[in-house]
Amino acid sequence: MEKNHRGIGEANGKIILLGEHSVVYNKPSIAIPFPAAKIHVTVIYQKEPTTIHCDFYHGLLDDMPELLESLKATVKTCLSRLNKTDNQLSITIDSHIPAERGMGSSAAVAVATTRALYHFYQTDLTQENLLEIVDISEKIAHGNPSGLDALMTSSSIPYYFIKGQPFEPINLNLDAFLIVADTGITGQTREAVASIAEKLNSSNQALYQQKIDELGHLAEQGRTALETNKASLLGKLMTSVHSLLRELDVSNNQLDHLVATALKHQALGAKLTGGGRGGCMIALARTKYQAETIAQALHQEGAKKTWLYQMNGDTNE
Repeated sequence: MEKNHRGIGEANGKIILLGEHSVVYNKPSIAIPFPAAKIHVTVIYQKEPTTIHCDFYHGLLDDMPELLESLKATVKTCLSRLNKTDNQLSITIDSHIPAERGMGSSAAVAVATTRALYHFYQTDLTQENLLEIVDISEKIAHGNPSGLDALMTSSSIPYYFIKGQPFEPINLNLDAFLIVADTGITGQTREAVASIAEKLNSSNQALYQQKIDELGHLAEQGRTALETNKASLLGKLMTSVHSLLRELDVSNNQLDHLVATALKHQALGAKLTGGGRGGCMIALARTKYQAETIAQALHQEGAKKTWLYQMNGDTNE
């Protein structure tokens, strides 16, 4: 292999459009790839032992901290499968997906790194093998991953998902723009999930179960809206979902404020996305101009960063 050969890998973020939290209780959810936020990984040959360069670490692969154990496992698993266990590589990770915001950053890093290493060694990589490798990494990062993040960060189409059942691709047909805004606050998924579990074991169990059931029903309607170009309906569903998630106590003041801001500026709908109690919110707009207006308002009201995504496939920063 030429010493100046370069391996390139890329992955996109992911957004839970509908169904967060209720998916834990076997209700449907919808996730979409989010190519407006990406990770790029570059692999080159060097004379020194393999090093990693990313936002959180610059140093030897073997000396990586426990926090990055999932990335270390990705690299070592790839090299083992490629029969290239003794190498001198420089692996640089350029991430535009914020960590711990529910956008699939850990899975995206694993996807992009795997693709870059296989590209560097000029070896074909099937989607099945990619997902196997990323699953190893995600088990270290998250314990018992559903596989959703791995699939979405490596795919270009939305999926409909019910726990324990095969992922179903969605035929996206929606003329609208999605705005994503980062609160700048780390999401608290584990605490939010535990809080809902506690509510479902309380004396008000029936009330909270009804809310979980309704979240699942709204996700079912959302699939129809995505496939039949009903942006106004999807927006209403999103806003209804946020109200239910507020009632389940998985929102927070900043998320609620940004959702209200988006709606005030004529968003078709808005909601938190992901685990909640931090992380990101999303809003839907019919035109690029409206989306940019909403994004500007969200910035003015405290959003740390915003992204725009044209739902029919094009992206805009």
